[in-house]
Amino acid sequence: MADIDILKARSGGVCEFCGAAPDLAAVTLTGTEQAVLLCATCRSDDAPPAHWRCLEGAAWSPEPAVQAMAWRRLGAITEAWATQTRDTMMMEPEAQALADALSLMVEHRDSNGVVLAQGDTVVLIKDLPVKGAGFTAKRGTPVRSISLVADNPDHIEGRVEGQRIVILTKFVKKR
Repeated sequence: MADIDILKARSGGVCEFCGAAPDLAAVTLTGTEQAVLLCATCRSDDAPPAHWRCLEGAAWSPEPAVQAMAWRRLGAITEAWATQTRDTMMMEPEAQALADALSLMVEHRDSNGVVLAQGDTVVLIKDLPVKGAGFTAKRGTPVRSISLVADNPDHIEGRVEGQRIVILTKFVKKR
C-alpha cells in the first residue's frame, strides 16, 4: 500500500481523477505496488455517468499509474466520448506496460460467479435476440471455445448458429 502522505503531496491533496478534496483514499493498482489517490465517488462503481468526464483530463496526467487507471476505467464506459478519449491517449512505455498488465488481470465470471477462461464452453441461460443477425439464441444453447474480451469482464465472444456474437457473461453458465 502506498503512503497516503506521498500521494497527497503528488496530487496536491485532491483526487487524481476529478480534483475533489474530501474523503480521499489510496487505490492500489492490482498486482503492482503503485497507487492512485481517489475520492469516494471515483472509487465507487456507481458514480453518475457525467462524473466520468473527469477522465478526459486524468488521461493526460504525467503519472503512469494515473494514466493506466484512467485508461482502464475509460474501457469500462460504453459512451463514444470515452472510447475516443481512450483511443487518443498517448502513454509513456511505463504507463502502457501498467495498462497492459491491468488488462490481463480482468476476470470474466459467469452468472454463478465461476471464473471463465479462454476456450471454455458455456451454456446460455436465457433466450437472447441477436441484433443484426435476425435470430434468437435459445436458452440451453452451448457456446464452445469462447473468447474473452480483454477490456471488459462482462463480455465474451462465441459462435452461435455460425455467427460470431458478443454475449454478456450474466447470461451464461460454465459447462
